[in-house]
Amino acid sequence: MSGHSKYATTHRQKAIIDAKRGAIFTKLANVITIAAKRGANPEINSSLKTAIDQARAANMPKDNIEKAIKKGTGELVGDQVEELYYEGVLPTGIQVIVKCLTDNKNRSGATVRHLFSKYGGSFSAVMWNFSQLGSLSVSQNEIKEKHQGYEDLELELIDKGILDFVKEKEGITIYTAMTDMQGIKDFLEKDKGMVVERAEIDYVAKDKIDLSASDQERIEKFMEELEDNEDVNDYYTNIN
Repeated sequence: MSGHSKYATTHRQKAIIDAKRGAIFTKLANVITIAAKRGANPEINSSLKTAIDQARAANMPKDNIEKAIKKGTGELVGDQVEELYYEGVLPTGIQVIVKCLTDNKNRSGATVRHLFSKYGGSFSAVMWNFSQLGSLSVSQNEIKEKHQGYEDLELELIDKGILDFVKEKEGITIYTAMTDMQGIKDFLEKDKGMVVERAEIDYVAKDKIDLSASDQERIEKFMEELEDNEDVNDYYTNIN
């Protein structure tokens, strides 16, 4: 629903960790810093807990994690990390929202604008076509290990009030109202014993378009450049 596979994004980022470890650590540190602004205790702040878990999975040093938390709480003096959103349109009506976590908004703004221009697009208001929803991901391996069938799990989650259940090759993505996301996460982790790989707020397009074969390669290159930029934390499209 967000217009790109979260699993594909995660896999690609893991594949380049060794080659671009510094950039990956910068991205992860910025996520932790932003999350820590809402509280330094990961047992209370679920966003921080998820960010720390992701950093540990990437073998980010403990000192880096602690510094990022202190930066978010104001205990560590330094450039402040901001959460910024850029909206734009690419040819054939593809709408994109780019989420940046950056300590230099001039740099991030110029870089994202350049990428849109490079691929024939421009900044333009598109937020009106997107809703904010909770998004949770569970891997296929995790579901198999818990001997849980997709259909049974989907029915249980529907009873819990989820909005959508998307099965991908690598696992499932579950969409909820923002207010329901933590409750669904608790159900999956505590009641079902599953590891939730990702729990975040996504921008999901209300009206979507199909991507033509001629556009696919160009759009994939655009997305890869977004993912390689250390200021870009995530992006959302209206691609079906």
